[in-house]
Amino acid sequence: QVQLVESGGGLVQTGGSLRLSCAASGRTFRNYGMGWFRQAPGKERALVAAINWSGGIKYYADSVKGRFTISRDNAKTTVYLQMNSLKPEDTAVYYCAASPYNIKYSAADYESWGQGTQVTVSS
Repeated sequence: QVQLVESGGGLVQTGGSLRLSCAASGRTFRNYGMGWFRQAPGKERALVAAINWSGGIKYYADSVKGRFTISRDNAKTTVYLQMNSLKPEDTAVYYCAASPYNIKYSAADYESWGQGTQVTVSS
C-alpha cells in the first residue's frame, strides 16, 4: 500500500492561493491514479480533482474548475493541487488518495489515504 502525506494547507484570505502537496512512498507511484478530496464539517467527503497514472487525464469538480489545477511529478513521487481564487466555501480538510492506475470518482474506490490538511479561507 502506498503511503501518502499531505502538506501545504493553511489560512488564506478570499482570492488567495495555496498549493497542496502529497508525497508518496512505499510503492511505485507511477502505477497509481491520484485524487484530491475535501470534507467540510457535516458534509460527505467529495472528490475535488483527480489525475491518472500518466498525468494525461484530469478531472475537476465543477465547483473548482478553472481555479484549481492538479498535477503530478512521478520522478518526485508527488502530486500537487494548486488552488487559486480561493473562496470561503473551499474551506475543508483536504485529503489525497491513491487508486490503481486510473481515475476513480468515489472515495470507496481509493485504496490509500493521507492524513489530511486543513484549508481555511476567510472572507
